[in-house]
Amino acid sequence: MPCSLAQDVANGSVRHMHELLILAIHLLVTLAKLFRPGGVRAVAAESLLLKHQLLISNRNRRRAPNLTTFDRIVLGLNTQFVSPRRLPKIAALIKPATLFKFHKALVDRKYRLLFSSPSHRRTPGPKGPSLQLIAAIVEMKHRNPSFGCVRIAQQISHAFGIEIDKDVVRRILAKYYRPAPGADGPSWLSCIAQLKDSLWSVDLFRCESILLHSHWVMVVMDVFTRRIIGFGVECGSLDGVSVCRMFNRAMATQPPPKHLSTDHDPLFRFHRWLANLRVIGVNEIKSIPYVPVSHPFVERLIGTIRREYLDRIFFWNAVDLTRKLSEFQHYYNEHRVHRSLDGTTPAQRAGESSPAPAVLDDYGWRQHCRGMFQTPVIA
Repeated sequence: MPCSLAQDVANGSVRHMHELLILAIHLLVTLAKLFRPGGVRAVAAESLLLKHQLLISNRNRRRAPNLTTFDRIVLGLNTQFVSPRRLPKIAALIKPATLFKFHKALVDRKYRLLFSSPSHRRTPGPKGPSLQLIAAIVEMKHRNPSFGCVRIAQQISHAFGIEIDKDVVRRILAKYYRPAPGADGPSWLSCIAQLKDSLWSVDLFRCESILLHSHWVMVVMDVFTRRIIGFGVECGSLDGVSVCRMFNRAMATQPPPKHLSTDHDPLFRFHRWLANLRVIGVNEIKSIPYVPVSHPFVERLIGTIRREYLDRIFFWNAVDLTRKLSEFQHYYNEHRVHRSLDGTTPAQRAGESSPAPAVLDDYGWRQHCRGMFQTPVIA
């Protein structure tokens, strides 16, 4: 017992001596800084920075502190007087989510300045149809599913004496009318897409680079297997030649399908686009105008690409975006399971063999898209 007590006393003395030695070293370093040109200013600024960071960290120790405008001003002004070599050691780091929010705010501001009205005061638009008229139109469509927009507009005018345009009826039905599930049987897309590469869907969307340059992306998918055929990327405005070039680049060396589903985007009405489809022998199928649910698979795929990938990364130019989309295509087709495919991947639906299952006692993790996604594999 006396031996252990003496050993504890000796360890405590050594620890105190070690701390005193560290303090002496810091004192010598600080004195050396003071004798340099501008040393007093640098030491004072560094001390203020450390004190302010302690105040911020003591606000709430259970979560990351929220910097106020005053905090940012104080930290920014004091960093002007600190040596650049010392900044990495005392800097207040930011999270990647802050950069993504800042980039999204810049993108929103860009399009608000481009497309918003110059005056803040806006005149109210025309008053829409009343709730009673909307209910009458929807009920007439439910009771008469074969009636079109023109017929319903004429019936409403005949019954109620209200002049209504067929386009207003079309917009009301597109927003409020939902047919009973299975009332009309499967859609044409579901009937046609019963074999691999029998029906492809294609659509375009736009995304912004880190420098706020607009890039158009064409995505092509196989409806039956849900696999991504490929991507085409173009920077700037589009014309018939660029749309054809994007589609040919997305197809690469794969054989063309029998049918191709597109929406009514004016970009798919160029003569070059239609001529290109005739040359490769593809029959184009148009979706229902102003009804996105008639083009569901590729619309859902675009939303998945945005939510899971593009909204979480930055890209510099078209080459960088093409490379990153190719990495996501490999992950999506080979390793990402789909609920609509009963938990299998598009590659397995296309006929590829299933990988050997991993063992819970011994398995590893495979990274995809540079660590954005990770899936378990056999160790």
